Amino acid sequence: MTSRGISEAAIARIRAAAENRCGYCLTPQRFAMQVLEIEHITPRAAGGTDDEENLWLACRLCNNAKGVKTHGDDPVTGRRVRLFNPRTQKWRRHFYWSDDGVRLMGRTTCGRATVEALNLNNEIALVVRQNWVNAGWHPPDRR
Repeated sequence: MTSRGISEAAIARIRAAAENRCGYCLTPQRFAMQVLEIEHITPRAAGGTDDEENLWLACRLCNNAKGVKTHGDDPVTGRRVRLFNPRTQKWRRHFYWSDDGVRLMGRTTCGRATVEALNLNNEIALVVRQNWVNAGWHPPDRR
């Protein structure tokens, strides 16, 4: 067991299911400066558990920005909606990359609210993604 009580086997299954990418911004582990974190889709502070079905992989920027949030406001409709669940929802259904491959865009109320709530187009992310685009590493062509 890890110090958080999540078994190494569960962590390995989560990493494999997530294809070693952040569930929100799709940053691959090989490009991340830190080990991608196991995050709670429903945070423990909001009643979430350490059960595997509540866990996924996230980069530090996304995990920190998400914090204890479970909902966000869609900037188009103003509706308060649940944030994207990378374990049960399809990324491509809710998000897409801008034409230049740098900005993460929301297709749905859930996607737009998640982009805003997790600040997925923060200044650091935009600079890093532009460099990845220039190197031919981005955007990911999957999901």
